[in-house]
Amino acid sequence: FNVPWLENASIVASNDINEDTLLSLNQQGHSIDSFGIGTHLVTCQKQPALGCVFKLIEISGSPRMKLSEDVEKVSIPGEKNLYRLYGHDGKALVDLMTQRKEEVPKVDSRILCRHPVLENKRAWVSPSKIENLYKVYWKDGKLQESVPSISESREHVQQSLNSLRGDHLRTLNPTPYKVSVTDNLYVFMHNLWLDSAPIGELS
Repeated sequence: FNVPWLENASIVASNDINEDTLLSLNQQGHSIDSFGIGTHLVTCQKQPALGCVFKLIEISGSPRMKLSEDVEKVSIPGEKNLYRLYGHDGKALVDLMTQRKEEVPKVDSRILCRHPVLENKRAWVSPSKIENLYKVYWKDGKLQESVPSISESREHVQQSLNSLRGDHLRTLNPTPYKVSVTDNLYVFMHNLWLDSAPIGELS
């Protein structure tokens, strides 16, 4: 505007800005220095309610599972461990659930990763790095180890996001990240499923 003091002025945009608005502005190009985001910072516009369900997996050491006609609601029984398997490019390939007493997977070994439900979906993975994701901070009413600070948790989340491939993070049609089970857990789960499911009777 040919006004000297405006040369150093910062441009701030606000008014119901959300993720879609930010993506659109970045695609169009802009000169905005900062954004004032209030409403959609404290309220998740796309999912205002947390659809969180806790499912029973074991009672006094005896595995339990929820049965449902909707396979997405079927639970994976028993106490488990969880590992993240990385490829040679340093990116996360898949998360793998194992039974609690199963042998810990080893780097550069061929590991059979199976879909929890679909029998024909499986793959051999030879990870260059394996990360244990399962940590117990609270057990039997007692703190087991110190809880990470907010800044440590933020750093951990950022590192986890950086380990994902770009197609997992894109906003349009992202590739679903896979969570698999070991062959032992798959067989155990499906045997328990068959033993627990009612058998119809015709006459």
